[in-house]
Amino acid sequence: MLEQLEGIRERFEEVAQQMGMPEVVSDMAKFKKISKEYKDLEKIVKEYKKYKAVIDHLAEAKEILNTEKDEGLRELAKEEIDELEPQKEELEEILKEMLIPKDPNDGKNAILEVRAGAGGDEASIFAGDLFRMYQRFVEKQEGWSLSIMDLNEGTSGGFKEIIAEVSGEDVYGKLKFESGVHRVQRVPATESQGRVHTSAASVAVLPEADEVDFELNMSDIKKDTFRASGAGGQHVNKTESAIRLTHLPTNTVVECQDGRSQHANYDKALTVLRSRLYEAELKKHNDAISSERKSLVGSGDRSDKIRTYNYPQSRVTDHRIGLTVYNLPTVMDGEIDEFIEKLRIAENAERMKGEA
Repeated sequence: MLEQLEGIRERFEEVAQQMGMPEVVSDMAKFKKISKEYKDLEKIVKEYKKYKAVIDHLAEAKEILNTEKDEGLRELAKEEIDELEPQKEELEEILKEMLIPKDPNDGKNAILEVRAGAGGDEASIFAGDLFRMYQRFVEKQEGWSLSIMDLNEGTSGGFKEIIAEVSGEDVYGKLKFESGVHRVQRVPATESQGRVHTSAASVAVLPEADEVDFELNMSDIKKDTFRASGAGGQHVNKTESAIRLTHLPTNTVVECQDGRSQHANYDKALTVLRSRLYEAELKKHNDAISSERKSLVGSGDRSDKIRTYNYPQSRVTDHRIGLTVYNLPTVMDGEIDEFIEKLRIAENAERMKGEA
């Protein structure tokens, strides 16, 4: 491990030098890539420096214990060893986890899509509740932001579909575990008999694709403009500001009408289209190399039923890891860190198995 960490430290110093080179600074794509690598390596190097300092101090304390005749100094050395050994073990665990090969998309921004499933109006209301849960989660993350790209409101509240871009550090790495079908069990407001109904909404979290990730041939895209509809203020229906992009080879269609201008909607729609096509390519690639191995945390397919929210019992169950909590209002207010952390640990354990 020390050899691997020393190699990372050397690479970190190389990258730090490259960041100041004029040819890197003048090339935005290259600078962005180098900056990302610098930030990733910096975290590991910071912990490695702490680890090295602890090892050095331990070696000194053990040397004193083995060679010093003065009982007072020997006692101090023993106390220092007792204090440093747990620190060493803790830092070793942190570094081992950091050295597990990560999903290269974890550091990316994400496109978050929430859609009402089976259950009519109640499913749309639940899709709205889920989206609010993610909004609250994003608000609690330092440096994260959420921008709505497109929405289709439900007839009795909530959303039939809503798409947003989430930006910040390690967004996809945290939100990717939310992909799948979310099920709700509760008494709808419209239910006069007090019966519990089951409805569902699907969530898709896509890594936002940069131009360097996925080359999109613009001649393959058909662009249509149309008048925006629904809520949005006075600008709605006056101009054809809404955009529909169709990727002809795959017949993938993306609409965006939330922005104030045609240009803004076009940029947003292109981002979603590129991310969807990138995800499809990525899935094809991953299926090809791991067709027989399915991750413990699920494939992320929208057909996977991943979590149930039971309102009468205030219970939330994640079916992938068998975790049940009885604090549903807190979870719906964006406190989903426990689920994400346990799923991340499960993913790391699976990755370690794959590396073994």
